[in-house]
Amino acid sequence: MSFVETEERRALRDAVAELGGKYGSSYYVEKAKSGQKTDELWAEAGRLGYLGVNVPEEYGGGGGGIGDLAAVCEELAAAGCPLLLMVVSPAICATIIARSGTRDQREHWLPRFADGSVKMAFAITEPDAGSNAHRITTTARRDGDGWVLNGQKTFISGVDEADAVLFVSRTQDQKGNLRPSLFIVPTVAPGFTFTPIDMEIVSPEKQFVCHLDDVRLPYDALVGDEDGGLLQLFAGLNPERIMAAAMGAGIGRLALGKAVGYAGSRQVFRTPIGAHQGLAHPLAAAKIELELARLMGQKAAWLYDEGDDTGAGEAANMAKYATAEAAIHCVDQAIQTHGGNGLTTEYGVGMLAGVVRLMRIAPVSREMILNYVAQHSLGLPKSY
Repeated sequence: MSFVETEERRALRDAVAELGGKYGSSYYVEKAKSGQKTDELWAEAGRLGYLGVNVPEEYGGGGGGIGDLAAVCEELAAAGCPLLLMVVSPAICATIIARSGTRDQREHWLPRFADGSVKMAFAITEPDAGSNAHRITTTARRDGDGWVLNGQKTFISGVDEADAVLFVSRTQDQKGNLRPSLFIVPTVAPGFTFTPIDMEIVSPEKQFVCHLDDVRLPYDALVGDEDGGLLQLFAGLNPERIMAAAMGAGIGRLALGKAVGYAGSRQVFRTPIGAHQGLAHPLAAAKIELELARLMGQKAAWLYDEGDDTGAGEAANMAKYATAEAAIHCVDQAIQTHGGNGLTTEYGVGMLAGVVRLMRIAPVSREMILNYVAQHSLGLPKSY
């Protein structure tokens, strides 16, 4: 692993940053507040190949790794366009299908992930299960040459703009530890309904409660093995954490950039306020924390792309934790640097607070990450 990105990765970042700058924060916020979607940005990113950089070349993608896709996600977020569905559709769903899908599934879905012409949501969280995936109650039972699914999921992102949802379930006769079964469910499938959840976060992507009531699917809706085990699931969850870390890094960079720009130009007592250590030092500390978190994110992506799923799991959890903390620090200090202006719409800093605060909770809470590190990295007894 090199601590300096390749020339190709840096060129990718530059190109994506240029695209993000074409749209920017004002575009993103306007879409979010008006209840619209960022369809133009998504379509252009897909057409330019940025959404499919991690899809194998034989299916129309760039043949790169999760590190390349994370770079795309980070640069768009740093430009003011943190696309949540990037964490879900090309990262989780495309990766799982590329790894575990049948040839027909790969040929059908991967080219469409690569060009951005399809979006797929991901459903694992349930109201009564929380972070305990072993308590999942969504079930699939064999029925003739197909399946019938029943269950409920909550806090599922972007269902209203997705073509299908990848559901995590268990087969009806499974007992004990979860051996997840993964099913692709079209959003138009009879018996599949979804209801929006009112959220306080400014985002074009909405959250939903999903209901499966005797949803009938063909046998080939199953992705991977019927009892594929957790490795099949974590093929998508490690990229999810890596992408969440990348998005947090981008938002942290955005907030820090706004703060530095303001501190360098705002004058109250004859000199720019950034000359005062009371503001300069907290901004410098936030910069240090952010760069350290970005390094862990790059390490996690490198380990994953090298095929080290165990090492990537530890690093991805650490990266997600560190980046959430760093991004919160960056946004909080950016608001403080702007003073009252930090809470105005004009400066676009205050609205970032809810987004980065969510990162301590999702896609996995900081407490569960600490549990993971305590148990798996430090070897302490399991606490839950």
